[in-house]
Amino acid sequence: MRPLIAGNWKMHGLAAQLAEIKTIAASVHARPPAADVLICVPATLLFRAVQAAAGRIAVGDEDCHAETSGPFTRDISAGMLKDAGATAVIVGHSERRRHHGENDAMVAAKAAAAWRSGLPTIVCVGESDVQRRNGDALAVVGDQVASSLPADIARSGTTAIAYEPLWAIGSGHVPVANEIAEMHRHLRSCLMTLAGAAGAGIRILYGGSVTAENASGILGLAEVDGVLVGGASPLAADFDAILRCVADQHFASA
Repeated sequence: MRPLIAGNWKMHGLAAQLAEIKTIAASVHARPPAADVLICVPATLLFRAVQAAAGRIAVGDEDCHAETSGPFTRDISAGMLKDAGATAVIVGHSERRRHHGENDAMVAAKAAAAWRSGLPTIVCVGESDVQRRNGDALAVVGDQVASSLPADIARSGTTAIAYEPLWAIGSGHVPVANEIAEMHRHLRSCLMTLAGAAGAGIRILYGGSVTAENASGILGLAEVDGVLVGGASPLAADFDAILRCVADQHFASA
């Protein structure tokens, strides 16, 4: 399947940084990569980021509320994001789970809300360092997938799963290739169990300290359908270097 290179700006970026979006969009237009490109930005930048992208790359948001509307001060619904121009949304990122106490049921409700609004969704899962060292990584992540996706996943062709080991995010540490491949194979098996044949068409991304230095090796794994880039995504030069890695033979021959 066509890979997805997605950026997550997190809580970074003021209006001046929209120039980075323009640069990335211009680069993609001039040298189209063999991948779909998405940048998820803070809600304060969303509308202007869509304008800056000029239709050359997709622009999304980093979270949404599970309800369509209501007395939820400061929250933003998936429908509002779509109205502002978003074409995708991330839900269940580990930083949302850790800092805001979001659990699997809440993530599943957000994913369902995004689907109802017609927004493609990246659902994040991943294990802690302790869970990895205790040999529980596969079981933990498998349970997360089963609990973080709405029951009607088979009807959604716009979902991606992002495997982001918590101990790798922002740390500079990345699992070795066989660990990534093993987890992605396990996730594919889980998705096939949950969604049947539709599970074969759901992208499985890797996220966690992705850089231009390690992206080629990660993207070269047959089990990996793209990457979710954090710290390297707000700077056009860094993100563009990762996009150039998509020219690897693995994708050129796909």
